[in-house]
Amino acid sequence: MNRDRILVFDIGTQSVRALVFDRFGQLCATSQLALDPPYQTRQAGWAELAPERIWQTMIEACHGLWRADPALSARIAGLALTAQRATSVFVDAHGQLLGPAISWLDQRRADVIPTLGWPVRAFARLVGAARVIEDFQRAAPANWLVAHEPAIHARIAHAPLLSGYLVYRLIGAWRDSTSAQVGYIPFDYKRRRWARAGDWKWRAIALRAEQMPALVEPGRPLGRLSPAAAQALGLGAGLTLFAAGADKACEVLGAGALSPETACVSLGTTATINTCRPDYREVTRLVPAYPAAVPGAYTDEIQIYRGFWLVSWFKQEFAADTQRTAGREGRAVEALLDEAIAGVAPGSDGLIVLPTWAPGVREPGPEARGAMIGFTDVHTRAHVYRAILEGLAYGLRGGRERIEARTHVPITRLRVAGGGSQSDQAMQILADVFGLRAERSHTHETSGLGAAINAAVGLGWYADHGQAVRAMVHDGACFAPDPVARGHYQRLYDEVYRRLYADLKPSLVRLARVMAAVPAGPA
Repeated sequence: MNRDRILVFDIGTQSVRALVFDRFGQLCATSQLALDPPYQTRQAGWAELAPERIWQTMIEACHGLWRADPALSARIAGLALTAQRATSVFVDAHGQLLGPAISWLDQRRADVIPTLGWPVRAFARLVGAARVIEDFQRAAPANWLVAHEPAIHARIAHAPLLSGYLVYRLIGAWRDSTSAQVGYIPFDYKRRRWARAGDWKWRAIALRAEQMPALVEPGRPLGRLSPAAAQALGLGAGLTLFAAGADKACEVLGAGALSPETACVSLGTTATINTCRPDYREVTRLVPAYPAAVPGAYTDEIQIYRGFWLVSWFKQEFAADTQRTAGREGRAVEALLDEAIAGVAPGSDGLIVLPTWAPGVREPGPEARGAMIGFTDVHTRAHVYRAILEGLAYGLRGGRERIEARTHVPITRLRVAGGGSQSDQAMQILADVFGLRAERSHTHETSGLGAAINAAVGLGWYADHGQAVRAMVHDGACFAPDPVARGHYQRLYDEVYRRLYADLKPSLVRLARVMAAVPAGPA
């Protein structure tokens, strides 16, 4: 039988997916298992997950594919992995986990951080980077461990991100994709490699070079499946795992957004707008561009940290009855919510959501909280839901403007990915707010497709990533902006939303000061 299929593991925040693609980018089979709950919270603000549970879920998802089609495993030509970013794993010299992984959603901060030399501190103050560097240090999981769990920190032999740990489980070697290195780690984003010896990042983060995995560029082989992994997954021996990248980087590639004129909007747990370019530049000062899932390229990124997480929050807190109805009718909750907001006019009758539910470093700042303004007696639950979608679209449009201002390249094409892209209402709102056609790819599994593209290049099916994208990425549904709705959103964005955070910031700063004196509640 021909080996004409690629197996991809896509490790998200809320689920694990095993996906099979053909050489033309068509999704041939999928097996998805929920991570419920997606993380554990031992204390308020903590978010931890069990890497071993992720690995076992990968095995279960894989066997779900083979149960549906027993002949499929013999057709797998190669594998790729894409995973959530910035989730840290710590392992001892015997390959044993030193505790749960610290998720990218974790909000704990180190009370004590490594001291930087006076030249670094002086230079940081000179260029206005002192607070950014301190935030980077306090948020680093390794620094938290050395300050709060020093005995565990002393036993660290390997400190990969989640993707690197799963690569180890697959091939038995400590390697990872260059494109997966997004987190609180000593990584040189511009040079796409670990920071060189003597770099200030090694002093800022309590990690050593020998604890970090070897890095491999996207599309290159990471190694062959170990016999134990092949047996556990139900695969033949000798298959190669190819480097791909982090979920957002693979999503940009899978959406076909390889030029700076094309933006990829990701409607995922974290909502982002990205463009891809061959040159490194920071669209937010002192915040790095991330490595693209293409060798030698970078993604400009603006993110709304609590993006379509807001939709999950809304469903949990305000739409339990809708979830029950969806279960009875065998329909997606989002489909029922789309129907509910179809009769709500663009602009939600003056209700506006500011989607800054989580603090940031610069834009938004550490004082950030979300807001809803404009309530009157005409507003219903449907208005709130539509206003959430509109607020996310406004925030992403603001990201577009920041990218354009920094790069001097107009964004003229909008490709949309992520779970939220399956909502027709969300797609139409994006088109109307951006004033551009909002285009879906032919599959909503764009992150998995980006990983598959890297495996296809590695297998020699295509000469390079550009050729692979032309062959494997296809157009899906397209939503054109409605002129009337576009004009209404333009006024709301220009006259209200654009200055809303700045108007609220003094109150948010005062609120943060008051809340800092209030004892934290239970987890």
